[in-house]
Amino acid sequence: MRRRRSPARPWAAGALAAGILALPLTPPTTPVAAAATAPEAATSATVFYFTKTKGWTDHYLHYAPDGGTWTAVPGARMQAACTDWVKLTVDLGSAEGLKAAFNDGKEVWDNNGGQDYDLGAGSVTVKDGVVAHSDPCAGSGTGPGNEATVYYSTQALGWTTANLHYRPAGGSWTAVPGTGMEAACTGWWKRTVGLGSATSMTAAFNNGNGVWDNNNGADYTLKSGTSTVKNNTVTANAPDPCAAEPPDTQAPTAPTGVRASATGTSVVVTWDAADDDTGVTRYQVTRTGGTEGSTVTDVTSTVLSDTGLEENTTYTYTVKALDAAGNTSAASAAATATTGKKPPTPATGAPLGTDPRKDPIYFVMTARFNDGDSSNNRGGSQHVKSGNAANDDPMFRGDFKGLVERLDYIKALGFSAVWITPVVLNRSDYDFHGYHGYDFYKVDARLESAGASYQDLINAAHAKGMKIYQDVVYNHSSRWGAKGLFTPTVYGVRDNQWSWLYDEKNPGFEYDGLTVETKSGKSYYNGDLWSTAEPSGNTCLNWGKPTGGKSPEGYTLYNCQWPSPTSGMFPKAYYHNCWIGNWEGEDSRSCWLHDDLADFDTESAPVQNYLIGAYNKYIDMGVDGFRVDTAVHIPRVTWNRRFLPAIQERVTQRFGAEAAKNFFVFGEVAAFVNDKWNRGSVNHSAQFYTWKERKEYSADDAKAALEQYDHENGLGTANQPTSANAFLDGNTYRTPDRSRFSGMHIIDMRMHMNFGDAHNAFHNGKDSDDSVNDATYNVVYVDSHDYGPNKSNERYTGGTDAWAENMSLMWTFRGIPTLYYGSEIEFQKGKKIDCGPTCPLATTGRAYFGDHLAGSVTASGFGSVASASGQVATTLDQPLVKHLQRLNQIRRAVPALQMGQYSTEGISGDMAFKRRYTEGGTDSFALVAVSGAATYTGIPNGTYRDAVTGDTRTVTDGRLSVAAPGKGNLRVYVLNGPGKIGTAGPYLK
Repeated sequence: MRRRRSPARPWAAGALAAGILALPLTPPTTPVAAAATAPEAATSATVFYFTKTKGWTDHYLHYAPDGGTWTAVPGARMQAACTDWVKLTVDLGSAEGLKAAFNDGKEVWDNNGGQDYDLGAGSVTVKDGVVAHSDPCAGSGTGPGNEATVYYSTQALGWTTANLHYRPAGGSWTAVPGTGMEAACTGWWKRTVGLGSATSMTAAFNNGNGVWDNNNGADYTLKSGTSTVKNNTVTANAPDPCAAEPPDTQAPTAPTGVRASATGTSVVVTWDAADDDTGVTRYQVTRTGGTEGSTVTDVTSTVLSDTGLEENTTYTYTVKALDAAGNTSAASAAATATTGKKPPTPATGAPLGTDPRKDPIYFVMTARFNDGDSSNNRGGSQHVKSGNAANDDPMFRGDFKGLVERLDYIKALGFSAVWITPVVLNRSDYDFHGYHGYDFYKVDARLESAGASYQDLINAAHAKGMKIYQDVVYNHSSRWGAKGLFTPTVYGVRDNQWSWLYDEKNPGFEYDGLTVETKSGKSYYNGDLWSTAEPSGNTCLNWGKPTGGKSPEGYTLYNCQWPSPTSGMFPKAYYHNCWIGNWEGEDSRSCWLHDDLADFDTESAPVQNYLIGAYNKYIDMGVDGFRVDTAVHIPRVTWNRRFLPAIQERVTQRFGAEAAKNFFVFGEVAAFVNDKWNRGSVNHSAQFYTWKERKEYSADDAKAALEQYDHENGLGTANQPTSANAFLDGNTYRTPDRSRFSGMHIIDMRMHMNFGDAHNAFHNGKDSDDSVNDATYNVVYVDSHDYGPNKSNERYTGGTDAWAENMSLMWTFRGIPTLYYGSEIEFQKGKKIDCGPTCPLATTGRAYFGDHLAGSVTASGFGSVASASGQVATTLDQPLVKHLQRLNQIRRAVPALQMGQYSTEGISGDMAFKRRYTEGGTDSFALVAVSGAATYTGIPNGTYRDAVTGDTRTVTDGRLSVAAPGKGNLRVYVLNGPGKIGTAGPYLK
């Protein structure tokens, strides 16, 4: 699915990609007592197979001892062992293990995903694809008498099985690896053993694969009764950790590390997260000082940006933490900050705050749109390899200054909203698009100039009545992590083989994407990210050891030489540690998409706080909405619990409830299929994300995500919520019911995929509308920076007439019409949209557009030009531009086309519909015919005027017929409408 490509190192997903291995809390050592009792090599293997999740009525083991031959299919029949287990003992002879696969005797197989199982000697268990060494049916050891029940926590270890290796006081050790423990509840394993007359035992734990926890070599001493062992701590006579929890009466700890810093009349307050037995849900920040006195602000992150304060005033801040039960901590220690003078320009803007359905969207890749300042152009490490250097076309070319200078061009087209690619500081080899975020709190310097900061862009757009929608990424960072949260260290040697890859360290230099590092003379400095010496706290496996592989140049490859999710390099507290295996499976929401895109653990509170704090900054600057990248790769329950409420909370806090209602959040839920539900998976279908949750899940976000996934998939497509918010009730506008709205609208992926022609897009789009909370907010486009229709990797090439017809539909049907930059002149039609650094950008759908904008332009209004000269005048004279301008004029004049519900009831003809919007003193009713003839029956009587031709019809019998206007043309009959809007052009005539 991913399209933001960067040059993958030859070893990125191969030689260095190790499987996920669990690490013990302490260096793995063999238990002291166990070492003396390790058994001699076995000459047989007793294979235990877990049956519960298969539902088979019979079980066979098909095997081959190492170096031997396979049994005849289906193999040897296994025998019942104990509850949920079957077993078979195999004579290995001189072999040390066996290859194996399991089946039901009826051609249904478990062969470990096509790789067979590799099993050793002794007692071997296979459970849900995990191989371990234990006897799951072992008895309680020493028989009746005293008993010890042991609960063991593997939460910090990541083990998928656990064994208890023990010796009753005065008795003997069990055989290695001990007796298998049973899963008790999330993160806990349990085993009850008989001690006979003994009252205690010595014990150690292992994962069955040679990784031990033996209490740092001292073994554990456990008494009879119930004990828990967690993070090397034994608790005797402990309560059952898996029992239902009593009511929460424990308050969180007081927040620590409160810091306050002032800039002008703004103060940023940060603090360290508080601890709580069930988890902190919010914080209360109390501010004192100034003439306003004491104020209390609630936030869900650990960052508060306090703005609009008095000049030269000292403010004091304290913070309290609250949990879900309402328990409140004591106040933190106070932090103070003194404001300075009010800055000459406002530090923040304010969103325009109007209904987003009024505003057609123009989508630009900022770095490729228009170059206003060549001094911030950067080619990066792939400048020559990509072919961009030969075209004098650095990947970072366009900037905010160039965009500000051409806002009038966009306004002259008729657009009143601009969707821009992500603005945060990026850090990967090919990152001009912005989706490789590194410092989420900092705007990328390659986009800014003196007098043309991001704030300047927002302010300039607002001054022209235009909105800015910022593309945001919550799902992933760059491959180099996220500054301020976690950045990995990789292994590197600056020898004659690898000095080209690793910059010389420069302790005084900090990467900002723009500044050229002085020692190497490169702008893509990475000297801070590598080390030949193993760093303190390293978790990457086999640090610095050769992998045994070679690069294409023949260079020796090393472990930990490149960021990878499966190497142990990224901590599980912040990042997921796996690659996606199934794009429609649960792992698509909890694994990496690509080696450039390090996948955040978005169910982790530190990650949530980091991202919420970062995007609060841009809300405070006055952006009008967020386009959410890769929204489908984060569980809906996480969006609904954390990120969407945080956005609403912040906008309400800063700008009021009305602004929050109209702060437009629209998500990319990429479903590249032509049906209503994405391959039957509700969790991976766009409309699913527009709804609130229907039940309560566990307080833990990671657990809740799995519960929600299973629950909703179990309900299936037939039991999902439906809505009539997009549909008229006959001819009547119904009051929308948004009580179940999640807070996220969507890109209309189904129309996008079917825009090979307008007819398909129309019929597929409306087929999905009853499953969207309110489809009148759907963002509709033909192609984008990722794909063309039907998952084409080329910019739309259906022809000018087809483009005009597509636009006629988009600008009159429900939803918000959106255009990818340059489509108004069929820019780069038929060109491959993205090929990463394997071809020059100039040959792709992401080519530089500024050459078509040279000259000057001034807009006299939305969809009209006051003056234009140079190349931009020629651009504005193109047929699709004229078509767009008039479509925007018509849509802007008819509220029903902007915000109206629709119906096809009583209408004959293809792509024909009626729309109505009624609110306050506005009642707008329109009949639309796109391309073909149509007849409307049962409509209100009255005078209808066509906004395209000015034709006037008086309806007395509820009936109106329209002749076919032709492809790319249109008829819009408005009840009591203004008549002809704009001037006839090449299509609207």
